[in-house]
Amino acid sequence: MDERRKIPRKYLMVYSRVFDRDSGKILGYLSDLTLTGAMIISDDPLPEGKLTHLRFDLPDPPLFSTDHLNLQAKVAWCQPDIDPAFYNIGFQFDEVADESVKIIAEMIVTYEFRRDIPPYPPSPASLLDTNSL
Repeated sequence: MDERRKIPRKYLMVYSRVFDRDSGKILGYLSDLTLTGAMIISDDPLPEGKLTHLRFDLPDPPLFSTDHLNLQAKVAWCQPDIDPAFYNIGFQFDEVADESVKIIAEMIVTYEFRRDIPPYPPSPASLLDTNSL
């Protein structure tokens, strides 16, 4: 699959439940999030192009003004997970209200899985104590 993403994917440390608002059925768990879309891990596939009314349970309600986030989204892609019992489903959000943008941005800042790993092995130059020179 060609990478067409304009905004880097933000993997989250929490897995919020994601529901289909129309049926009340749990679709899966939020895996990553941007201001324009999300990926969930699901037991069942969804057809590409399907318009879906989503409800995201927010992980820490006191942090937000609500305990859930409602968004309309289109299934951008669906593919089997590395574990064949699951599917990864990418959603592209339709219009997102300003209040929802604030909540998504706060979720990313608060719950993003940071992968800041120092380079290994360290370079010899980084081991020099510049104060002793």
